[in-house]
Amino acid sequence: MSLSRLEAVLQNKYNELKERGVLKGEESVITGVRAATGEKGPRYFIKGYENKEFIRMNSNSYLGMSLRQEVIEAEEIAARQYGAGPGAVRFISGTFDTHVELEKKLALFHRREAAMIVSSAYATVMGTITPLIDEETMVISDELNHNCIINAIRLSRPKSREVYRHRDMADLEEKIRGMIGKGKRVLVITDGIFSMRGVFAPLNKIEEIVERYDSEFAEGILTVVDDSHGVGAFGTTGRGTEEYTGARGSHILIATLGKALGVNGGYVCASHMIIDYLRETVPFYVYSNPITPSEASAAFKSLEILDSEEGHRLLEKLRTLTRRFERGCMDLGYEILESEHPIVPIMIRDTHRTADLVRFLKEHGVLATGLNYPVVPKGDEEIRCQIAADHTEYDIDYVLGLLRKFKEAENKL
Repeated sequence: MSLSRLEAVLQNKYNELKERGVLKGEESVITGVRAATGEKGPRYFIKGYENKEFIRMNSNSYLGMSLRQEVIEAEEIAARQYGAGPGAVRFISGTFDTHVELEKKLALFHRREAAMIVSSAYATVMGTITPLIDEETMVISDELNHNCIINAIRLSRPKSREVYRHRDMADLEEKIRGMIGKGKRVLVITDGIFSMRGVFAPLNKIEEIVERYDSEFAEGILTVVDDSHGVGAFGTTGRGTEEYTGARGSHILIATLGKALGVNGGYVCASHMIIDYLRETVPFYVYSNPITPSEASAAFKSLEILDSEEGHRLLEKLRTLTRRFERGCMDLGYEILESEHPIVPIMIRDTHRTADLVRFLKEHGVLATGLNYPVVPKGDEEIRCQIAADHTEYDIDYVLGLLRKFKEAENKL
């Protein structure tokens, strides 16, 4: 087949995606960042907008760690010491002492026996779930779990799989009961924070249900939690959804270094035996380069800051700014999904109006993410705003002022 014929096939598939409205669209290219000055937080510059400055209300860097000088300096020092990249996968010669020290610190932070770093949280989920599933394993998953969990389950081909209604513990329990006698092992898999809505999984209640039925299965029930949006942004000390819900802890905890910690990479925490097994069986670990030694050093510094009084201060500021934004939105008559998590979904519930508001915000220097059907169900269209600790009260009030102007303009129509 010639390349032109293949391109014709791919063009048709691309056009189908466009007609269905599921193209992610053109990416904004950040060309520069201006550090926080005075009453304003960091400002970003975008290709095609000359010197126009933007507030990012769609960043996962909840604590602003990526712009902290201590974190940047830690990465620079390690890059000078070890070079720009690892040069190999870890089992050949790509493991550096910064990787080992970061894994020890992550395990300690999460009160687990061991931890393992992978190149990204998506790769961590994809790589971790598959080796834990065999022909006698059954899987139960929350219906709003992230794409990485859905794809990992598909790839794993478990004996059977069930999806329980979002955060519905009665439905979860019913699904577990229905699996008794049909397999040896059950995996219950959930996000900690559901990224589209900013709501949390009731991990304490999931633990209670799992313990109730664990003895019904020869190899027990294993809980797997991806708390990538929770760790560093949720809970009194930033230990995520487990801390917030008072859960004792999932058997396997997956999270990221690339959101609240502001760097890059993913990781999994569990017992020594499970981590030892995963180091031998996770293809994304065995056959892919790790994060760079300098990234590991930067993540170590971010975690050090998070687990300190300064980190607790940042978390309190994050909660305060989140409440300020939520109250402001409600006072303006917008529908939101309230939560202590810094994801604040503004429920627009109309595709065209969502696009109009995203465009209006961008025209006035604010980057926000609109979520439309089929990414979310019809009627659940939203603007997902994300608060960060390096935002300021001025920034929050500026965005609220734009939301007020948009609503006033609509009311005049």
